[in-house]
Amino acid sequence: MDERISKLADNIEKVIVGKRSVIIEALTALLIEGHVLVEDVPGVGKTQLAAALAKSVSGTFNRIQLTPDIMPSDITGFSMINRENGQFEYKKGAAFCNFLLADEINRASPKAQSSLLEAMEERQISIDGKTHVLPKPFMVMATQNPVETYGTYHLPEAQMDRFAMKISMGYPDDKEEINILDRNEFFNPIQNISEVLTIDDIISLQDEVKKVTAHENVKQYIVSIVNKTRSNDNLRLGVSPRGSITLFKAAKVYAFMDKRSFITPEDVKCCAECVLSHRIILSPKGKSSFETQENLIRDVVSKTLVPKTRGVYNGF
Repeated sequence: MDERISKLADNIEKVIVGKRSVIIEALTALLIEGHVLVEDVPGVGKTQLAAALAKSVSGTFNRIQLTPDIMPSDITGFSMINRENGQFEYKKGAAFCNFLLADEINRASPKAQSSLLEAMEERQISIDGKTHVLPKPFMVMATQNPVETYGTYHLPEAQMDRFAMKISMGYPDDKEEINILDRNEFFNPIQNISEVLTIDDIISLQDEVKKVTAHENVKQYIVSIVNKTRSNDNLRLGVSPRGSITLFKAAKVYAFMDKRSFITPEDVKCCAECVLSHRIILSPKGKSSFETQENLIRDVVSKTLVPKTRGVYNGF
């Protein structure tokens, strides 16, 4: 693995115990200039993961606790009159940072949720006829609790599709939980997190990932997986072209972490579930047969023919 990515993951593991694969998924979203939705039950470390990632990089970090009374202007900013000169001045909202933690995003009203759409897709905010460019890199890390639905609002599909990945923390095993108890006995380990990479390091990594190449066979493999979700009677909604683009980019990160300059089908398999599962909607038949979106994506990938041509992926 690239030394810089390994250093970043190791630093986050000082807070998040036994979840290396989850950390790698979050870093993958960062390196493809994407956003991540962390969905799981309360208390498993969703917010800690986002905070640890942000504190490990020398960028700006804002957190906004989303509630039904949050206004779009809290996120995007607003214009107000300066009493001294009588001119309108723009006051920046929480989105103007490198890392935005949108905690409990499904508790915000649809109006507040939609205020993030332009920021997530175009890295800019348009207000009063003016466009304000967000810092680079810009990453939204949103959390939500899928169990408790009282006082929450369903995230629309347009919003879900803008998240590069949806990841789940899961419960720790016994050994990991004892380790968590030890680390939290006297203080919160997040207090000991320090910066290990700069913003320039992250931008450099993002540029290097883009140079990873893919053979036409691998591109066809990605398209085949996506197409199987669009012609599947277990689904009401298949994966969008944005989903196939994101899967392509995420596979580049997995190849890069393996110190390869080319993608293989195995790279695609590794990230297909967390990239595609939140972009589909199960039909009644699909719910009875597969129960979860993740199960269906695993089934689709397992039934998609893998290119067998040897030696073609690296251009030989």
